[in-house]
Amino acid sequence: MGVATLPAGGLNWLAVWRRNYLAWKKAALASILGNLADPVIYLFGLGAGLGVMVGRVDGVSYTAFLAAGMIATSAMTAATFETIYAAFGRMQGQRTWEAMLYTQLTLGDIVVGEMAWAATKASLAGTGIGIVAAMLGYTHWLALLYALPVIAITGLAFASLGMVVTALAPSYDYFIFYQTLVITPMLFLSGAVFPVDQLPVAFQQIAAFLPLAHSIDLIRPTMLGQPIANVCLHIGVLCIYIVVPFLVSTALLRRRLMR
Repeated sequence: MGVATLPAGGLNWLAVWRRNYLAWKKAALASILGNLADPVIYLFGLGAGLGVMVGRVDGVSYTAFLAAGMIATSAMTAATFETIYAAFGRMQGQRTWEAMLYTQLTLGDIVVGEMAWAATKASLAGTGIGIVAAMLGYTHWLALLYALPVIAITGLAFASLGMVVTALAPSYDYFIFYQTLVITPMLFLSGAVFPVDQLPVAFQQIAAFLPLAHSIDLIRPTMLGQPIANVCLHIGVLCIYIVVPFLVSTALLRRRLMR
């Protein structure tokens, strides 16, 4: 069976997105609550605890500062888990991808569809945290609307990265290394919990290359009503994290599926 790595064009990927949506909606509520759990715990746990000691950060309350970071973090987490667990299961255990490849869909269509679906779940998760923050008065509702495109782009970037991990992992057991060695350190290096400029210079330089840091630098000023610096740079870096890992993952997945 030949496997084409590029999308066939048009909206073929929507068939993959729709298939995943129909399967997900049966357990939609549990899925949404699961995606919201960790960020909400961080928001209330750290916000109520450290917020009392820290006071204000960059001119706003620590809880408002943290809430904006948790929006990007929840998008990262939702997109990552959707690709490294759910998409991996559809590829390997359930062999759903194999069935799709016997249709007019190409491997590129499948990967784009999986990424789009992961970005959808990331958008739902990030928006959920934003709604909680707006209800508590830590941001304005209109600001949340402006942040939605960035949340979606963040989801696509981490979905693309996750597809590379999915292509390389022999089994589910290997995903813990990605979570522990990449995702968790990124949370603390990207300014989600405390300002990046409080880190040592070496860590600040590392943060400049992390997709989560660029996402937060776009979302936080939007949520807090502050001016955004270097908009094109941040969007450009996120787009690079969407395109380059996509090309790498499709090449790796083609080799894996052809074995």
